[in-house]
Amino acid sequence: MSNKPTVAPDSTAVRVALWRALHVEVDPLPHVLEDVVGLKLVDPDEGWRNRPDMDPTFTRLFRASIVARARFIEDLVVEQATRGVGQYVLLGAGLDTFAQRRPEIASGLRIFEVDQAGPQAWKRQRLIELGFGVPGELRFVPVDFEADGAWWQGLATADFDPAQPAVVASTGVSMYLTMDAIAATLRQVATLAPGSTFAMTFLMPLELADPEVRPGLQRAAEGARASGTPFISFFTPPEILSLARDAGFKDARHVSAAALAERYFTGRTDGLRPPNNTEELLVATT
Repeated sequence: MSNKPTVAPDSTAVRVALWRALHVEVDPLPHVLEDVVGLKLVDPDEGWRNRPDMDPTFTRLFRASIVARARFIEDLVVEQATRGVGQYVLLGAGLDTFAQRRPEIASGLRIFEVDQAGPQAWKRQRLIELGFGVPGELRFVPVDFEADGAWWQGLATADFDPAQPAVVASTGVSMYLTMDAIAATLRQVATLAPGSTFAMTFLMPLELADPEVRPGLQRAAEGARASGTPFISFFTPPEILSLARDAGFKDARHVSAAALAERYFTGRTDGLRPPNNTEELLVATT
């Protein structure tokens, strides 16, 4: 173990990083996403694989959902980069490792990781300790998401060009934010230059989830509440599409977990696939 800074990422960000690594370790090829950099960043204790929330059977559906959403976002960024979009903003970046894993794409972008100041400083230090460093194209933007306009002001001071199109992604964040904060974010992103794309995950009401995943979701919700970060915002697809259109986006579509399963998990012999009607995606364009 290294001498880590004191303000570590929250347990949710750590869990996501470890589930991504677990996918590589326990699921057969082909892997939807190859990411062990997050595991290196976290540098967990030897027995991390024995934690109840790392059990390969219990976490199966959840890690499928995690790697599916990450792969979709990365494919979107690559697609838009080939069209000339040069800015990528991650709202609530957590332990995302795109800049470290995909340098051939990242080097042609300006990447803005927007997150809380403490965990962000922790991540910067770990990247330096591990020898990754902080490349010139990567900007850390510390913010408080519930403070109106704070992330937008932070971007403005980090060399973000609002006159140029961007991809803005927010995964695993909306369920922790108030409806007002989500609506404010949508309105702000909708003002970006034409040709910009916003991709955001949202959590559907728990009672709509596939029955086999409902107990795990309930446990996750209880754990989030106990740790002081409760799930507070849920949407049906029509509700999130309506919110996006009201915010001013030119176009908005719902990308379902079933669509991700068809795109990334077809032909697998192990049955791995994300659960339906849990965490889904909104993709909106300006």
